Amino acid sequence: MTLCNLSAQRANAPLRTAAAALLLSGLVSIVPLAAQAGPAEKPAAAKSMQQHGKINVNTASVDMLAQLNGIGAAKAQAIIEYRDKFGRFQTLEDLLAVEGVGQATLAKNRSLIEL
Repeated sequence: MTLCNLSAQRANAPLRTAAAALLLSGLVSIVPLAAQAGPAEKPAAAKSMQQHGKINVNTASVDMLAQLNGIGAAKAQAIIEYRDKFGRFQTLEDLLAVEGVGQATLAKNRSLIEL
């Protein structure tokens, strides 16, 4: 720890103490942003799902696939390249063969995608 960091910590100590006192008194509460926003779903994906239903991984563009949770432009492009090379996905589990798509990504998006 540098002298500069130590000085900054000491300077912020009264603020931390006051904040802790307010929290303990019950006058202030902390509401996590995640609780306000709902599940960890991308807003664009949620909007798209409401308007268009599920995203079809056999026909979707890079932009559509990138709306899915944990899928950015690079993974979306990898899905399309895999689809172009090997043909249509027959099951949702076929997506696991795409590099960068794992069980967690599939689980987060299972209800958002269709074949």
